[in-house]
Amino acid sequence: MKDKIFSVLQRIGRSFMLPIAILPVAGLLLGLGASFTNETTIATYHLGAILGRGTVLNILLTVMNDVANIIFANLPIIFAVGVAIGMAKKEKEVSALSAMIAYFVMNSSISAMISITGYEKKAIDGMITTSCGITTLQMGVFGGIIVGLGVAALHNKFYKIELPAALSFFGGTRFIPIISTIVYLFVGIILFYIWPFVQTGIYSLGGLVTGSGYVGTLIFGLIKRALIPFGLHHVFYMPFWQTAVGGTAKVAGKVVEGGQNIFFAQLADSAHIAHFSSDATRYFSGEFIFMIFGLPGAALAMYRTARPEKKKQVGGLLLSAALASMLTGITEPIEFSFLFVAPILFGVQVILAGSAYMIAHMLNIAVGLTFSGGFIDLFLFGILQGNKKTSWLLIIPVGIIYFFLYYFIFTFLIKKLDLKTPGREDDDEETKLYTKADYKAKQTAVSNLPEKEVLSDQIMKGLGGKKNISDLDCCATRLRVTCNKAGLINKAMLKSTGASGVVVKGTAVQVIYGPQVAVIKSNLEDYLEKAPDTEYNSENEGLVAPLDAAADDTIVGASPDKANKKIAKTVTIYSPVNGKAEDISETPDEAFASRMMGDGAVVTPITDTVYAPCDGQVAFVFDTKHAIGYITDDDVSLLIHIGIDTVKLGGNGFEVLIENGQKLKKGDPMMKLDLDYIKENAPSIASPILVTDMDEDKVNIKLLKSGEIKAGDPLFEIYILED
Repeated sequence: MKDKIFSVLQRIGRSFMLPIAILPVAGLLLGLGASFTNETTIATYHLGAILGRGTVLNILLTVMNDVANIIFANLPIIFAVGVAIGMAKKEKEVSALSAMIAYFVMNSSISAMISITGYEKKAIDGMITTSCGITTLQMGVFGGIIVGLGVAALHNKFYKIELPAALSFFGGTRFIPIISTIVYLFVGIILFYIWPFVQTGIYSLGGLVTGSGYVGTLIFGLIKRALIPFGLHHVFYMPFWQTAVGGTAKVAGKVVEGGQNIFFAQLADSAHIAHFSSDATRYFSGEFIFMIFGLPGAALAMYRTARPEKKKQVGGLLLSAALASMLTGITEPIEFSFLFVAPILFGVQVILAGSAYMIAHMLNIAVGLTFSGGFIDLFLFGILQGNKKTSWLLIIPVGIIYFFLYYFIFTFLIKKLDLKTPGREDDDEETKLYTKADYKAKQTAVSNLPEKEVLSDQIMKGLGGKKNISDLDCCATRLRVTCNKAGLINKAMLKSTGASGVVVKGTAVQVIYGPQVAVIKSNLEDYLEKAPDTEYNSENEGLVAPLDAAADDTIVGASPDKANKKIAKTVTIYSPVNGKAEDISETPDEAFASRMMGDGAVVTPITDTVYAPCDGQVAFVFDTKHAIGYITDDDVSLLIHIGIDTVKLGGNGFEVLIENGQKLKKGDPMMKLDLDYIKENAPSIASPILVTDMDEDKVNIKLLKSGEIKAGDPLFEIYILED
């Protein structure tokens, strides 16, 4: 139940991103337009010659100001359409049209009820407004959200409806605007009677929040930052920014609801405002403190504590993440660099960031923003507006303090607790056989797909295949996906595509890529249009059905591109140890189990000798003795890896009996094992035997035996296919 709720909330939060995405543009236009058409600003900086009334720039800036104001004035219908698009699973354009129609119908119904009952005469001040020229109740963006969510639900339920033959023309997607019109006619009537009570409750909640003073601001900041890993912060902060929950104010004779709306209304009327309201900006002014100053301090701490040999590599990563936070306010690239490896640092981030909101409120800092607290927004809505109206100069000394707080606290905890932040990974993680670059190179070599489609293909597979993807979208930094089957999601595979983190809650998946996620999402959507509508299970990749001897040596049950190919050669690999044999997917290690390093089998040894699995030659023995590279006489490259994470043993527990380049016969002894020592000091003694370098289009692997097996018994066969 919890996972289902999380999935729904994730989709709702994601759907908010489309209408919210227009705010930076609108804010930019308003910031420039209001600032440089303000007569006080023009006089102060002696810009009358180029910005005075009647000049070309003044006309242009006035138009920009009016364009921005029309966007903010019509946010309810923008949210109605945007939420409907975001929540609709298919045929999203139909849901958008239906939402717009439903919005007009709902408000027209409310308007008719106001007129019929004469409610306007007895309504409390601020309860009635106009929207798109329609007299209606003051619902703000809540009205748009009610329409968007309702229409999306109707759309998802009925967009494939089949009506009787006589009415078939009105079936399918044509039915959606029809049913939306009928439903929202009655929704408008119902809302007329219940919304005044809801509005009273919202005003009361807003009063409780604003009445709680600095403590309320602190709590808001803590909750908002704590929700970042779950991607639910949009659901939380949006009511404070856009509705009466975040307070109300009268600006230029109109009642304005929501902290962000109040700020921009005051900005548009800045000539009559002595100082912007810090009670309105309390929900975002503090972000400039930790986004421009604090988190870069954390990045510096992680860089300074990185191992010397890794500083160059990690420096570029942390620098780009710090710049993203400073300039645009996009913090997730740097937050997720430590969230999954050192959660305690994220706890520190939540406390420090939450307190920044409160400190900004206490200092009467009133700098607005469009999306997030980077330098761009600070310049537009702080510096350009002047310190008298915003108190933006106070951000600098507080920010410097925060920079050092983040730096010293992060440095202390990283060293004290030996946290594995970027650049401090274990040696085995640094030298692991499988990396993102290696994988992409391999895939590009064996695939006919263009490079960008190789990445999309891997993401699709990590999500369980096209058929498993129910819903796909993204926010500023995350790919947000709803899957049909949670069991098909492969986090390791998704991380191999360059993700800094993967969050899975039931069937809801968030893959964190950073600001480039929009391009990744678009490429993935394009790829899904032509990808086969199938499920993908990484645990079953590469397996084929048992061969029928009468089938003329043609692969049975293979993928379509292999189905018509004949077997050119069969190579048998024999068990190198006595023990228990299983499919490679049963390996207690995700990298091996998902076949990232190759295909084959896993054997758990019960005796101490490892033998040659067939005739061949030793390619190499790892310095830590835990693994042997082996080339068969048929030129098949194998890896015999004894145990899991045994590289950490440093060679203890292993006695190598062979040398690099040595020729061996099947059954020749290769290694002696101290099984008791390995079992005691390693996570598992399970030993993968892998084919590492075969072209996937030219090979299939078939497990020959599972369960108890003796050294020298056939383990698996390699079917090399004709070109």
